[in-house]
Amino acid sequence: MTIFLILAPYGVYTFLMFMTSATISVFAASAICLTTIAIDIARGRSVKILAAGSAILFTGIGLTLALLDPKIGALGVKLAVDIGIFIISLGSILARRPFTLQYAIEAVPAETAAMPGFLTANYIITGAWTMAALLMMAANIVLLYFPGLPVWLGLAVAFAARNSAIYFTKWYPEYRQIKYGAPAGALPEAQ
Repeated sequence: MTIFLILAPYGVYTFLMFMTSATISVFAASAICLTTIAIDIARGRSVKILAAGSAILFTGIGLTLALLDPKIGALGVKLAVDIGIFIISLGSILARRPFTLQYAIEAVPAETAAMPGFLTANYIITGAWTMAALLMMAANIVLLYFPGLPVWLGLAVAFAARNSAIYFTKWYPEYRQIKYGAPAGALPEAQ
Protein backbone atom coordinates (compact mmCIF):
# COMPACT_ATOMS: atom_id res chain seq x y z
CA MET A 1 0.00 0.00 0.00
CA THR A 2 2.83 2.40 0.83
CA ILE A 3 4.45 2.06 -2.58
CA PHE A 4 1.08 2.73 -4.21
CA LEU A 5 0.74 6.02 -2.33
CA ILE A 6 4.31 6.98 -3.15
CA LEU A 7 3.83 6.35 -6.88
CA ALA A 8 0.21 7.56 -7.18
CA PRO A 9 1.09 11.14 -8.21
CA TYR A 10 3.35 9.85 -10.97
CA GLY A 11 0.81 7.31 -12.19
CA VAL A 12 -1.95 9.92 -12.33
CA TYR A 13 0.36 12.42 -14.03
CA THR A 14 1.40 9.86 -16.67
CA PHE A 15 -2.18 8.70 -17.28
CA LEU A 16 -3.53 12.24 -17.56
CA MET A 17 -0.77 13.26 -19.99
CA PHE A 18 -2.49 10.98 -22.52
CA MET A 19 -5.94 12.38 -21.86
CA THR A 20 -5.61 16.08 -21.10
CA SER A 21 -3.16 18.98 -21.01
CA ALA A 22 0.20 18.88 -19.30
CA THR A 23 -0.92 21.71 -17.02
CA ILE A 24 -3.88 19.76 -15.69
CA SER A 25 -1.72 16.63 -15.38
CA VAL A 26 0.95 18.25 -13.22
CA PHE A 27 -1.55 20.13 -11.03
CA ALA A 28 -3.47 16.88 -10.45
CA ALA A 29 -0.21 15.16 -9.47
CA SER A 30 0.60 18.06 -7.15
CA ALA A 31 -2.82 17.74 -5.51
CA ILE A 32 -2.18 14.03 -4.90
CA CYS A 33 1.24 14.82 -3.39
CA LEU A 34 -0.39 17.34 -1.06
CA THR A 35 -3.05 14.76 -0.16
CA THR A 36 -0.38 12.18 0.76
CA ILE A 37 1.34 14.82 2.89
CA ALA A 38 -1.97 15.58 4.63
CA ILE A 39 -2.53 11.84 5.24
CA ASP A 40 0.95 11.52 6.78
CA ILE A 41 0.35 14.55 9.02
CA ALA A 42 -3.08 13.26 10.06
CA ARG A 43 -1.52 9.92 11.03
CA GLY A 44 1.25 11.62 13.00
CA ARG A 45 3.98 10.74 10.51
CA SER A 46 6.74 12.94 9.15
CA VAL A 47 6.45 14.94 5.95
CA LYS A 48 8.43 12.97 3.39
CA ILE A 49 11.21 14.46 1.27
CA LEU A 50 9.84 12.77 -1.85
CA ALA A 51 6.24 13.90 -1.34
CA ALA A 52 7.17 17.50 -0.49
CA GLY A 53 9.77 17.71 -3.26
CA SER A 54 7.33 16.24 -5.77
CA ALA A 55 4.57 18.65 -4.73
CA ILE A 56 6.95 21.57 -5.26
CA LEU A 57 8.16 20.09 -8.55
CA PHE A 58 4.69 19.49 -10.01
CA THR A 59 3.39 22.86 -8.79
CA GLY A 60 6.43 24.65 -10.21
CA ILE A 61 6.05 22.99 -13.59
CA GLY A 62 2.30 23.71 -13.55
CA LEU A 63 2.83 27.39 -12.74
CA THR A 64 5.48 27.64 -15.45
CA LEU A 65 3.05 26.15 -17.97
CA ALA A 66 0.12 28.27 -16.82
CA LEU A 67 1.87 31.60 -16.39
CA LEU A 68 5.08 31.67 -18.40
CA ASP A 69 5.27 29.21 -21.27
CA PRO A 70 2.19 27.13 -22.06
CA LYS A 71 3.80 25.94 -25.32
CA ILE A 72 6.26 23.60 -23.62
CA GLY A 73 5.59 20.24 -25.25
CA ALA A 74 4.65 17.04 -23.49
CA LEU A 75 8.17 15.71 -23.94
CA GLY A 76 9.62 18.85 -22.32
CA VAL A 77 7.28 18.43 -19.36
CA LYS A 78 8.22 14.75 -19.00
CA LEU A 79 11.89 15.68 -19.10
CA ALA A 80 11.35 18.39 -16.47
CA VAL A 81 9.59 15.88 -14.19
CA ASP A 82 12.35 13.30 -14.66
CA ILE A 83 15.07 15.88 -13.97
CA GLY A 84 13.20 16.99 -10.86
CA ILE A 85 12.82 13.44 -9.55
CA PHE A 86 16.49 12.77 -10.25
CA ILE A 87 17.48 15.91 -8.31
CA ILE A 88 15.20 15.01 -5.38
CA SER A 89 16.53 11.46 -5.23
CA LEU A 90 20.21 12.30 -5.68
CA GLY A 91 19.85 15.33 -3.41
CA SER A 92 18.47 13.13 -0.63
CA ILE A 93 21.54 10.89 -0.94
CA LEU A 94 23.94 13.84 -0.97
CA ALA A 95 22.15 15.33 2.07
CA ARG A 96 22.69 11.96 3.80
CA ARG A 97 18.95 11.38 4.16
CA PRO A 98 18.03 8.89 1.41
CA PHE A 99 14.35 9.46 0.72
CA THR A 100 13.48 5.79 1.32
CA LEU A 101 14.75 6.07 4.88
CA GLN A 102 11.72 8.07 6.05
CA TYR A 103 9.33 5.41 4.77
CA ALA A 104 11.47 2.57 6.15
CA ILE A 105 11.82 4.05 9.65
CA GLU A 106 8.04 4.25 9.95
CA ALA A 107 7.64 0.63 8.84
CA VAL A 108 10.02 -1.10 11.26
CA PRO A 109 10.66 -1.18 15.02
CA ALA A 110 13.19 1.35 16.40
CA GLU A 111 15.76 -1.34 17.21
CA THR A 112 15.66 -2.49 13.59
CA ALA A 113 16.16 1.04 12.31
CA ALA A 114 19.24 1.32 14.55
CA MET A 115 20.95 -1.66 12.89
CA PRO A 116 24.08 -0.75 10.89
CA GLY A 117 22.91 -2.31 7.62
CA PHE A 118 19.59 -0.51 7.73
CA LEU A 119 20.96 2.85 6.57
CA THR A 120 23.16 1.18 3.95
CA ALA A 121 20.17 -0.69 2.55
CA ASN A 122 18.27 2.58 2.23
CA TYR A 123 21.17 4.25 0.42
CA ILE A 124 21.27 1.36 -2.04
CA ILE A 125 17.50 1.35 -2.62
CA THR A 126 17.45 5.14 -3.09
CA GLY A 127 20.38 4.72 -5.48
CA ALA A 128 18.29 2.30 -7.53
CA TRP A 129 15.51 4.90 -7.78
CA THR A 130 18.07 7.55 -8.72
CA MET A 131 19.33 5.33 -11.54
CA ALA A 132 15.77 4.72 -12.71
CA ALA A 133 15.16 8.49 -12.87
CA LEU A 134 18.44 8.92 -14.76
CA LEU A 135 17.41 6.30 -17.32
CA MET A 136 14.00 7.95 -17.81
CA MET A 137 15.68 11.32 -18.17
CA ALA A 138 18.13 9.95 -20.74
CA ALA A 139 15.31 8.36 -22.76
CA ASN A 140 13.44 11.67 -22.89
CA ILE A 141 16.60 13.52 -23.95
CA VAL A 142 17.12 11.01 -26.77
CA LEU A 143 13.51 11.47 -27.89
CA LEU A 144 13.90 15.24 -27.72
CA TYR A 145 16.98 15.24 -29.95
CA PHE A 146 15.74 12.50 -32.28
CA PRO A 147 12.06 13.35 -32.79
CA GLY A 148 11.66 10.65 -35.45
CA LEU A 149 11.92 7.91 -32.82
CA PRO A 150 8.64 6.41 -31.67
CA VAL A 151 7.14 7.82 -28.46
CA TRP A 152 6.57 4.30 -27.14
CA LEU A 153 10.35 3.97 -26.83
CA GLY A 154 10.41 6.51 -24.00
CA LEU A 155 7.40 4.86 -22.40
CA ALA A 156 9.07 1.45 -22.58
CA VAL A 157 12.24 2.76 -20.93
CA ALA A 158 10.21 4.55 -18.23
CA PHE A 159 8.10 1.44 -17.60
CA ALA A 160 11.16 -0.82 -17.41
CA ALA A 161 13.14 1.56 -15.19
CA ARG A 162 10.27 2.21 -12.78
CA ASN A 163 9.26 -1.44 -12.53
CA SER A 164 12.88 -2.50 -12.03
CA ALA A 165 13.19 -0.01 -9.16
CA ILE A 166 9.94 -1.30 -7.64
CA TYR A 167 11.13 -4.90 -7.93
CA PHE A 168 14.52 -4.01 -6.45
CA THR A 169 12.84 -2.17 -3.55
CA LYS A 170 10.91 -5.33 -2.72
CA TRP A 171 13.73 -7.78 -3.41
CA TYR A 172 16.72 -6.12 -1.76
CA PRO A 173 15.52 -6.20 1.88
CA GLU A 174 14.72 -9.91 1.49
CA TYR A 175 18.15 -10.51 -0.05
CA ARG A 176 19.90 -8.72 2.84
CA GLN A 177 17.86 -10.69 5.34
CA ILE A 178 18.94 -13.97 3.77
CA LYS A 179 22.56 -12.93 3.22
CA TYR A 180 23.20 -11.31 6.60
CA GLY A 181 20.76 -13.31 8.69
CA ALA A 182 18.87 -10.28 9.92
CA PRO A 183 15.82 -11.13 11.98
CA ALA A 184 12.43 -11.04 10.31
CA GLY A 185 11.23 -7.48 9.89
CA ALA A 186 14.75 -6.09 10.31
CA LEU A 187 14.70 -4.33 6.99
CA PRO A 188 11.91 -2.33 5.38
CA GLU A 189 9.62 -4.04 2.96
CA ALA A 190 7.76 -2.24 0.20
CA GLN A 191 4.13 -2.58 1.06
